[in-house]
Amino acid sequence: MEALRLIDGWDAGKAAAGVARADGVVAKHGAVDVELRWASVTKLFTGVALLVALEEGTVDLDEPAGPPGATLRHLLAHASGLPVDGSEPIAEPGRRRIYSNTGIELAAKLLEERAEMRFADYFLGAVVRPLGLVGSLAGSPAHGYRGPLDDLLALGRELLEPTLVAAETLAEAVTVQFPGLTGVLPGLGRMEPNDWGLTFELRDAKSPHWTGLHNSERTFGHFGASGTFLWVDPVAGLACGVLTDQPFGEWAREAWPALSDAVLRS
Repeated sequence: MEALRLIDGWDAGKAAAGVARADGVVAKHGAVDVELRWASVTKLFTGVALLVALEEGTVDLDEPAGPPGATLRHLLAHASGLPVDGSEPIAEPGRRRIYSNTGIELAAKLLEERAEMRFADYFLGAVVRPLGLVGSLAGSPAHGYRGPLDDLLALGRELLEPTLVAAETLAEAVTVQFPGLTGVLPGLGRMEPNDWGLTFELRDAKSPHWTGLHNSERTFGHFGASGTFLWVDPVAGLACGVLTDQPFGEWAREAWPALSDAVLRS
């Protein structure tokens, strides 16, 4: 897939890109075997682990969690009122979409308490081993995963055709939670509404966006400050992921949509 060669012009020290369908990898290009920081794309893995715990009955989406009045659902949907980093809420639960690393970390802590084991250990058994991943979670469940491109594409394939949870469970996770909330999409500005699922950012009709103009409105995924992203477009039946060592910035606002559109045209 020639479209993936666009990453060669990104001036990154290391970069890898790939495309997958549910039944396998379509194409890969670049430093495909290098383990790189995923940053906030980690949240997708954490979300999958929590969906496994939800199906097991270990946690419940509507149980209290985080600040007063908030639930696990609020935490996973960035609707708890917590700031990006910090334990003091800056809004009431369910009133604004405030992107929060702390919220995801508290969700993982709740799972630790319910499962009576470290989140990293639960994550290993629930996600890493079943998907055959080679990377690892070191530090925050909001942004601490490191791994190669194959791990990213394995996650993309899982999100196209889930094996760890029921299709209905994933469908709820990529459905708008607390519809109508406004908020800032990090790096891209205020969105009205700023729709989000359960750790999954939803493309909907957002503009500008880090995915392509030709991505369907059903596209979901996440990007990371370390220059990484994964989107899953169920209409196209494709997942596209990128890992780089070049921090997100103005370059990405132009380069990522262009790559995405080139992949979809291919």
